[in-house]
Amino acid sequence: MLSEKRSSMFHGILLIALFSCSAFYIGEAQVFKELSFSPMIIGIILGMLYANSLRNHLPETWVPGIQFCSKKILRLGIILYGFRLTFQDVVNVGLAGILIDAIVVAVTIIGGVYVGKLLKMDKEIALLTSIGSGICGAAAVLGAESTIQTKPYKTAVAVATVVIFGTISMFIYPIAYRAGILGLTPDEMGIYAGSTLHEVAHAVGAGNAMGTEISNVSIIVKMIRVMLLVPVLLILGWWVAANARKGAADGAKGGKVAIPWFAVGFLVVIGFNSLDLLPAGVVDAINYIDTFLLTMAMVALGAETSIDKFKKAGPKPFILAFILYIWLLGGGYLLSRYLAPVLL
Repeated sequence: MLSEKRSSMFHGILLIALFSCSAFYIGEAQVFKELSFSPMIIGIILGMLYANSLRNHLPETWVPGIQFCSKKILRLGIILYGFRLTFQDVVNVGLAGILIDAIVVAVTIIGGVYVGKLLKMDKEIALLTSIGSGICGAAAVLGAESTIQTKPYKTAVAVATVVIFGTISMFIYPIAYRAGILGLTPDEMGIYAGSTLHEVAHAVGAGNAMGTEISNVSIIVKMIRVMLLVPVLLILGWWVAANARKGAADGAKGGKVAIPWFAVGFLVVIGFNSLDLLPAGVVDAINYIDTFLLTMAMVALGAETSIDKFKKAGPKPFILAFILYIWLLGGGYLLSRYLAPVLL
């Protein structure tokens, strides 16, 4: 009986792995490269297409395998994401990038949660959307999802908002910079792009379109935002624990608290990678495997997301994401234009 369950679970994992391979293959197409669509983004789209077409024909015994990908593999992927970063990156960008990143992340998340309350929208979707907009897009949403243990469709909605507005910015920034509208130096533009673009892929795409000098600063500043995922997840874990204790005190069922130990693992991996003990080829291989694992997680989340659930969420998540987008464009510009020169 146990072997049958494991076999069925393996079938579910294999299904997700096959979709992930397809996402990697599709991602090699020139049109997706130009759009800087990572396999993760393509993966969640494939998962959602599957959820709204053939999902009902899936044997129920395969579902645990899909859930394994959206939970366990997701956390492993977040931990290994640390091999993309080093603490030396923080030193290289200086105080300006660190401080502006911290301001952008704090205001985006706190402001997003507050605006979500004003809009009377689902608290978890508001939180996920704010974290995705404030830190590093889909990867941040996945990390937060694993901490608060929310429903997969809420994660998919938050990721969708990140993809839409991040992609728009990726095209707007290079056009505005080359037209001389922004009036920023290369260093300031790199800080602006890195501190406000949603996805790492967006920062890479926009940076490359504006030149190597801007691209280097943009990517480093963006990676510092990724590092800020760790304290955010630890605070989020504490908040979940506090709410659980409050619920238990009120007579409600406290439930199991999900402390994000994978966030600590993420930080440990960054520290190890900072020692530069592994050859570059090995690190590149780990990063490739990590991207595949995160793509599997995205496919699995997409496979649990139907159009009906998007309708259930309504337009409010996109309204919130748009408001945060305006803040990132305007607030990020003012910080890069007037605060960065003082600190550089």
